[in-house]
Amino acid sequence: MRTIRYRWLAVTAVVFGIAGWLVNAWATRNGYPAPVLNLTALLTLAFIVGFTLFLGLRVRRWRDGNREKQLDPIAAARTLVLAQATAYAGALLLGWHGGIFLDQVGLWEMRPNHAPTWASLAMSAGGIIMIATGLLVERFCKLPPEDKNSGENNMPDDGGEYA
Repeated sequence: MRTIRYRWLAVTAVVFGIAGWLVNAWATRNGYPAPVLNLTALLTLAFIVGFTLFLGLRVRRWRDGNREKQLDPIAAARTLVLAQATAYAGALLLGWHGGIFLDQVGLWEMRPNHAPTWASLAMSAGGIIMIATGLLVERFCKLPPEDKNSGENNMPDDGGEYA
């Protein structure tokens, strides 16, 4: 498996940021509410982050030598995929709600209701936390490199392979 490409995270955030800004601009000019998630969605984000961390810590414990229980390789691969999906979902949320936030800030003085602005800021922070969690758990799933003095070099260039 490949590591998360930071460039793709940035592209995802920028593309969805532009899309969020454009959709919000269109919606507010046509009398529709801002297309932000409700603040209760932060509970779902907290559950996803917590679950991803729980699974990642289990893999990290096994990687660091606590091998009382055998680690299922499929479970470790699923944890890695979940970590990467969490990071990309966080980039999407950060971009979308960051674009909405930028459009809402321009309307700050003309509007009495700032709830969409605060909600978009909170969801952007949730996206940042999801990205950080995904990147952290991905590192938990990486095995340390083996002895480099051996004749073979079958490790990836970044110094390890995944559990």
